[in-house]
Amino acid sequence: MLDPKGNGGIATKAPAGAAASPAGPNLREEMASAFKLHQAGDFAGACRGYQRLIARDSANADAYHLLGVAFHQMGKSAEAIEQISRAVAIRPGVAPFHANLAEAYRATGQFERAAGCCRTALHLWKDYPEAHNNLGLALQALGKIDEAIEHFRASIALRPSDAMTYSNLGTALRSKGNSDEALAAFRKAVELNPALPEAQTNLGQFLLDLGKPEEALAHCLEAVKLRPNLAEAHNNLGNVYRELKQYTDARASYFEAIRINPDLTLAHSNLGLTLQREGRLDEAMPWFRRACELEPESVLHLGNLADAATDSDEYEVAIDCYRKMLEIDPTRALTHNNLGWLMQEQGNLAEAEQCFQTALSLDPALPPAMISLGGLREEQGQLQEAEELFRKALEIHPGHTIALARLATMLRGKLSDQDLELVERRIEDATLAEGIRGTLLFGLAHVYDARGRYEEAAACLRRSNAAALDDLESRKQKYSPIDHERFVTNLLATFTPEYFERFRGFGLETRRPVFIVGLPRSGTTLIEQVLSSHSRFHGAGELMLARQNFEKIPARLGRALPPIACLPDLTGDIVNDLALGHDARLAELGPGADRVSDKMPDNYMYLGFIRLMFPHATFIHCRRDLRDIAVSCWMTNFRSIRWACSPEHIGNRFQQYLRLMDHWSAVLPATIHVVNYEDTVEDLEGVARRLVAACGLDWEPACLEFHRNDRPVRTASLTQVRQPVYKKSLARWKNYEASLQDLFAALPTG
Repeated sequence: MLDPKGNGGIATKAPAGAAASPAGPNLREEMASAFKLHQAGDFAGACRGYQRLIARDSANADAYHLLGVAFHQMGKSAEAIEQISRAVAIRPGVAPFHANLAEAYRATGQFERAAGCCRTALHLWKDYPEAHNNLGLALQALGKIDEAIEHFRASIALRPSDAMTYSNLGTALRSKGNSDEALAAFRKAVELNPALPEAQTNLGQFLLDLGKPEEALAHCLEAVKLRPNLAEAHNNLGNVYRELKQYTDARASYFEAIRINPDLTLAHSNLGLTLQREGRLDEAMPWFRRACELEPESVLHLGNLADAATDSDEYEVAIDCYRKMLEIDPTRALTHNNLGWLMQEQGNLAEAEQCFQTALSLDPALPPAMISLGGLREEQGQLQEAEELFRKALEIHPGHTIALARLATMLRGKLSDQDLELVERRIEDATLAEGIRGTLLFGLAHVYDARGRYEEAAACLRRSNAAALDDLESRKQKYSPIDHERFVTNLLATFTPEYFERFRGFGLETRRPVFIVGLPRSGTTLIEQVLSSHSRFHGAGELMLARQNFEKIPARLGRALPPIACLPDLTGDIVNDLALGHDARLAELGPGADRVSDKMPDNYMYLGFIRLMFPHATFIHCRRDLRDIAVSCWMTNFRSIRWACSPEHIGNRFQQYLRLMDHWSAVLPATIHVVNYEDTVEDLEGVARRLVAACGLDWEPACLEFHRNDRPVRTASLTQVRQPVYKKSLARWKNYEASLQDLFAALPTG
């Protein structure tokens, strides 16, 4: 970003000699000596000289003024205000005193006072160019951009050769969106004074904003060369390197900016953005947090932290950021929408709806809010209302890709021919970004699949998964089978019979939790829907509580290690404490229910840890033909699953899943109730009765009417569980036997 402080004008002309003070020639010589040090950049030495003068002549306005200027240049603007104010009190009719006092006020964020001082200076001297420039900066900080531009232009009219004022004018024009005029102003600044680092770095940053990083690089490098200690120049150079994907150089530039000025907030935030782009979210988060500490009222930095926290599944952190952003500016419609999405992910549907509705009241034409509210209606089983909202987004924004994709995915075989033609045309739009095209291809694949056009569906899926894989690679978030296999190996080595014996007697006695695990698309949603139709059972959906508790272990132990490495030192007291918080959240989600389920499929990885917390919990393992699971995963546009867009990754993930479930079956001191999807479809009542009994509940016939259950469902199975059990999903893989041979070949056998 451009220098957030702006480039003000500080007048440091030599004092007016004998006319300034009747103190005599010796004092004039001392003033000249101190001023010489000042001009040479020895601010500390100059300050000592000015203070000696003041000690001998307490009415020396020039000494107070220049002492204040030196303090300001040393970054001590509060002290500058005190000293320059004394100069003004002694000689109130000197325009430069007021202009420089304005800069000190501006540096401390007192923009109204700064503007007032500048106006006083202009009243004393109407053709004072520095005062016009400084007033422009103060007005810009107050958001009065048009007035600021007027004063920058007035300053230029009086002093047309001043490069700094042209640079400031460029900054103001840029904020107004006047790109051509802004670029001309920045170029004029560099033309007038190529040795002015502020002009070079501001031009470089603006060229970067215009999508010209190669041209920007030369100017940003020149700025750093001209003034190596200008932190903002290093920050802007880092921005160019980041855009050029030269991340090592970008990080080095930001670190140098922070070394020079540890309080340069933008450098902290930009360093976080670089690490985030490299896929190093854990390292990025502290830099975003530091930026928010330095500028707690900045919606920019709070937004960056919220985005990174969301990507890291740290939803509570993101929610806190969005709430703070809305306290600062409650009119931010997109922020309301983002907060609503997180509320929905947390299961707080009432608050989610309120957020979406607020977003739409602020901006009735905001597509993300319409789509978010449509997604909520879909989750609630109100499919007609969901369709209406998706179509409303399309009416306002014809061809909106996400709205089209949601419509196609929801309606599938019911999508009209006219809509299908629109989807097909939109996909071939050459201007469409590949990631967005991939999202639409997933939706089209579901339509083709429902119409029996399997080869065309398979072709769409190859393109969509390739786009998803490219997106992960570009964000440095590609799945690592090696890392996952290492994680599983460590789980096997840690959770032994002896390890479980260590924790005998710990954990909560409650039977409230029911954990439904398995691979994604293995029938976990169906089983939860069946059980949650029981009057004493609440289906809480996919919760992240188990993983979040697992990741809290290092902090509870005071360690800076991965959770898996901390398991040997885990204590029973920590287990109990984590279990209490976990159970309290389940009770909150299912008030009055005897059983509350968590159907997060990936909890199969945490079964050992979960068993420590809840030795009397019910564990249900959903299994399904791996070929059917593979096809279903291949067809699903997952938000947070990174392994589902590569046959190799799917195969490896399935292999590690089998390996881990075999281990739990052998060592877990608890019964794992296995249910096969195929058995559920063939004998729903038999499976349902067995699972209800496993949960310690009496049978209720309502469990067979699960499709009438209007509870919210958030997973990719939300439309299927609104219908009675059907058999068309059995052996679905055979429809793709020829076209997806590489996918099936990657799967484990036996």
